[in-house]
Amino acid sequence: MRGLELSERKRKILAAVVDLYIVTGEPVGSKALCDNLDFTVSSATVRNEMSELAEMGLLEQPHTSAGRIPSQKGYRVYIDTLMKKRPVTSEEQRYIDSLLLPSAYDPEKLLDGVARALAGMTKYAAVSTTPGGSGADIRAIQFVQTSRRTAMAIIMTSTGAMKSRVFHCDFDLTPDILRVFFRVLNEKLAGLPVATVTPAYIQSLAASLGEMTMLMSDALMAVLDVAQDLMQTEVCLDGEMNLLYHRDLGQSEIRRIMDFLSRPQELSRLLMQQSNGLKVLIGEESNRPELSESSVIVSRYNVAGREAGAIAIIGPTRMNYGKIMSNMEYLSGSVGRMLTELLDTE
Repeated sequence: MRGLELSERKRKILAAVVDLYIVTGEPVGSKALCDNLDFTVSSATVRNEMSELAEMGLLEQPHTSAGRIPSQKGYRVYIDTLMKKRPVTSEEQRYIDSLLLPSAYDPEKLLDGVARALAGMTKYAAVSTTPGGSGADIRAIQFVQTSRRTAMAIIMTSTGAMKSRVFHCDFDLTPDILRVFFRVLNEKLAGLPVATVTPAYIQSLAASLGEMTMLMSDALMAVLDVAQDLMQTEVCLDGEMNLLYHRDLGQSEIRRIMDFLSRPQELSRLLMQQSNGLKVLIGEESNRPELSESSVIVSRYNVAGREAGAIAIIGPTRMNYGKIMSNMEYLSGSVGRMLTELLDTE
């Protein structure tokens, strides 16, 4: 943390307090701390150092205990400068891959599977979002006939998202008519940002088609509907019930977290605001009062080299950050690779 200079001894003591508290969940006293330091120092010296760390706002003393626990500020210093990330073992990599493999060929099922896998691995609430359309381009538009007078319009984007809409025409569809729809709309829309496809844009496009406007009006409206669907980031949520089993969270905290999780648009906004890989939001750093006693770990995944969606976990501030952050980095990397491969094979 900027502006906070800690001696090497204070750094080691703070790291040891956080590590011990994460493992035991109990306030850490000077004797237990002395037994876990890699250097020799008296209990009196440790007590003095812990007292100074408390004065700096890095440790707190619960009313009922002589020991200390990390404050939110203490966790921040620990994560930024003291924590040792634990590498993901090859066995863990195989396990994570095995959880994702069954849904690797369906983008929507994959993101649902990611939330489920993350909740199972961490025992916290887990979230994944589909790649949002706000920064994506239209990669291709496809049409599939579903009956004599209905067809499905499908848009695929540069971030691997794919949505469809069935539309009905007042005339019989033929393969030749659908080929015309395909050629015209890919010529006009492929490569454009999804956000470009607004009602005004479709109206302007219809006006430019001349006598073909009547033929294509239903297909144009379907494409508009699909584009607007793609602009919405979908949220997959799993493991909310896990929060009930963490003694660090009281009933009021759990209710507040559950309340926030029930509002997918706000949840999505919080996650998609984070950029550049992996971020840890401790307590009040999320700027969400419902999460003031919780931690959120967010990892953005990239598709075809572009930032797409996000995966995240929400739980108490006492969690094994080193292990969870490593697993989430690996998981988000795997998701990005799978979605990129899907894009390359279409």
